[in-house]
Amino acid sequence: MGPALPRKSGSGADAVPNASAPAFPSRLPALTGIRFWLALGVVLFHYQLNMVPEGGTGIALIERARLAVDFFFILSGFILAHVYGRQVRSGTYNHKRFLIARLARIYPAHLAMMVVMAIIVLVAIALGQPFANDSYSLPGFLSALFLTHAWFPATVPNEWNGPSWSLSAEWAAYLAFPVFAYIGLKAGRRPWVTIALSVGLFLLIDGVYRWVFKDQLTHAELVLGVLRIIPEFLFGIGLYQLGSRIRCGRRTATLAAIGSLAALLCLMAISADERLIVAMSGAVILGLALWDRAEDDSVFNHPLLLEAGEASYALYLVHLPLLIIWKNGMAMLGGIDSTYRMSASEAALLLALTVACAFALHAFWERPARALVRSLFLTPSPKPERGQS
Repeated sequence: MGPALPRKSGSGADAVPNASAPAFPSRLPALTGIRFWLALGVVLFHYQLNMVPEGGTGIALIERARLAVDFFFILSGFILAHVYGRQVRSGTYNHKRFLIARLARIYPAHLAMMVVMAIIVLVAIALGQPFANDSYSLPGFLSALFLTHAWFPATVPNEWNGPSWSLSAEWAAYLAFPVFAYIGLKAGRRPWVTIALSVGLFLLIDGVYRWVFKDQLTHAELVLGVLRIIPEFLFGIGLYQLGSRIRCGRRTATLAAIGSLAALLCLMAISADERLIVAMSGAVILGLALWDRAEDDSVFNHPLLLEAGEASYALYLVHLPLLIIWKNGMAMLGGIDSTYRMSASEAALLLALTVACAFALHAFWERPARALVRSLFLTPSPKPERGQS
């Protein structure tokens, strides 16, 4: 990992980094590794829904783990500011290259899961198994395939791999990235202004969403889930710009990372207001990034942790199709309804299988497909992109 930013003597210690001094090292292993635990939290959230009896109360920490999606949205803005910020400021940013790179990142695994879900539905039809036809319609399949299903109010649930609604929101943010970049990444932009704007947007959109849909913004998924990413993505950009201006030593960075992470877990465990949890997620991202910058030999640098972080996206996408296959298979074998409650041991076995499949999907399909798309459509850039993609 690269060293922390060089310090200047005197009052220059708090100056904004110049164009030749990157705000953070190119690799951010703490932010890579934590992605696995975020994806795992979403998996456990869906497992808990299938384990706790109807009307029962699950573990609050796991219930709030569904807000990992909001963490991912903030993290996405932060990382893309890290990778493309200097290009935006120098005028070398190319939106076409950006979109191809993002599609190479998100689409191969999504396409694989759409094929799997189509096979599941065809097998269910062949076996005469009942399923919600409206939730697995052809228009719904096409909107999910082209990642537009979170852009409009849904009248019926789109069950073509439920987690893909967040990919639809991400894709909208990618398309609009020049707008986000103009607001938060252009030279001279002040991070506190960007952060304040993102907070104001969140509160405004949340208020309108509650008024129109009688629900809070952090519950927006298939019903205009795209609204959820707008302020959070911008929040991540503002946090990156803020972090680039912060100077702190290793001890302070470590305390910031551990303290913010502990605070986040406590807020989740006591079922705190979801808006507070989202805000604290941003603090965790900033704290971990500062830790990455201060630590020359981060504890997150272990190859297994890094590989788990890289496979987190596959885990996020693959877990629901496997859950559907598992529960319907068990129901057919046992002659019971597929809405049965899973035991802890059954969930543990399914989790192990799911993690193994996620690693396999990442290693044998997602990573090679991404490399292929990049080699076919992205000629070498004169200035290679920094950081994670």
